[in-house]
Amino acid sequence: MKRIAQTCIVLLACHAAVSASEQSSIDVGRGAVPMYIPSEYNADTSSPLVVLLHGYTSTGKNQNSYMKFSNLVDTYGFLFLAPDGTREDSKRKSQFWNATEACCNFHNSSVDDSTYLRTLIEQVKSDYNVDSKRIFLIGHSNGGFMSYRMAYDHPDLIAAIVSLAGASMPTLDREAPATPVSILQIHGTEDGTISYEGSDIGNKEYPGAEGSVKLWAAYNGCASEAKPIEKTLDLDRRIEGKETHVTRYTNDCNRGGAVELWTIEGGSHIPAISDTFSSEVIEWLFAHPKDGMIVETD
Repeated sequence: MKRIAQTCIVLLACHAAVSASEQSSIDVGRGAVPMYIPSEYNADTSSPLVVLLHGYTSTGKNQNSYMKFSNLVDTYGFLFLAPDGTREDSKRKSQFWNATEACCNFHNSSVDDSTYLRTLIEQVKSDYNVDSKRIFLIGHSNGGFMSYRMAYDHPDLIAAIVSLAGASMPTLDREAPATPVSILQIHGTEDGTISYEGSDIGNKEYPGAEGSVKLWAAYNGCASEAKPIEKTLDLDRRIEGKETHVTRYTNDCNRGGAVELWTIEGGSHIPAISDTFSSEVIEWLFAHPKDGMIVETD
C-alpha cells in the first residue's frame, strides 16, 4: 500500500491546464463532478460518453491533467467527466475507489462505488443525449481496477474499458458477465507498483496484465490463443521508438467482446505518455461500441 501511495502521489503534482469547449456539472449526492461538453453538441444527436477514473491518492482533475482527455472532447465529439473517489478513514485521507479485494479499500470502507458510478452515468444519460452503445471507462491503477469492476457489475451499461496499470478480479470462479464488454489493458513491463506479471497487495492477489486479458477473453468467449499484431505504438516518450506491442484476442469472441493488451516494453507505473497516447485510446474505444462488430484498428 505504501508503494502505491508513494507512486500515485506523483499525479497530485500535475496541474497543467486542460481545455474543453464548455463545462457543466453533475451531482448525484457526492458533490459536483465537472462535465465537459463538445462545442458542437446537439441534443438531437447522441454522443459517446467517456468516464475517467483516477488512481489511488489522486483526483479526477489531476488524472485529467496527466492524461488530457478533455482536450479531445471537441476533436472526437464526446461527453466527458472525471469523478472523484471517496476519502479513506485514515490520517492521509487519500481518495480511492472500492474496486476489488486487492485494490484499494485499505480501511474497510463500506462505500459502494460501483452503484455510485452507475448512478452518475445514468444521470448523464438523463440530462444529455448519450449514445447508449458508446459508454466507455478509462482507469489508471486503482481506477483501472475500478473499470474492470464496472465492466463486470454493469455489462448492460458499459461498452468497453481501458485499464492503464490496473488489474481484473483474480479468478474465473465468478460467472461470466451477462453480455460482453470489450477490454483494453495497457501495462508497462517495469511497473514496480502494480506488477505486469501479477502479485498481491496485503496478501490479496491480483492477476498480471496477461492474466487479466486472458480472464476476459474467456468471459467473452474468445479463442484461447491470442494474435500478436505487427503494429507497434509509441505510448511512452521516455522510451525510444515504438516500444508498445499489441496482442489481440478476436477469434470466436462474442459480438462486442474484443480483448486486447498493449505492452509498454520498459514502461513504468506512470508512463511519460506520448502526445498520441490519449487519441490512440479514444480511437480504440470508438472502434468497440456495445454489441458492435469488432473493428481492427491497425
